[in-house]
Amino acid sequence: MKRTMKLGQKIRELRQSKELGLREFARMLHKTAAFVSDIELGHRNPSEDVLEEIARILKTSIDDLKKLDTRAPIEDIKRLAAENPNFGFAFRRMIEENVTPEELLDLAKRKTKEKK
Repeated sequence: MKRTMKLGQKIRELRQSKELGLREFARMLHKTAAFVSDIELGHRNPSEDVLEEIARILKTSIDDLKKLDTRAPIEDIKRLAAENPNFGFAFRRMIEENVTPEELLDLAKRKTKEKK
């Protein structure tokens, strides 16, 4: 069984591959070493701005890092369902139909292209 790498693990791997020490990397981010260590250990999640800066420094795509963020967007889902009950129905239907993440991402890409 393939083990999925988590966000913090990937950040550590990329940082080490660039031969950046924890303290040096933290200085580049304008954060403390403890803060960065907490992210790498999965004890803390970076904000969008910090994640963008991490991606820039490590020369990787922010989307590639976001794919590894395992936090469920529960608050967003709750808000959407509260604002429009059809979202709740759609989420339940998606689960019942075993829609894959890849299928959802494909749908989102198609919708984005249609808007352009």
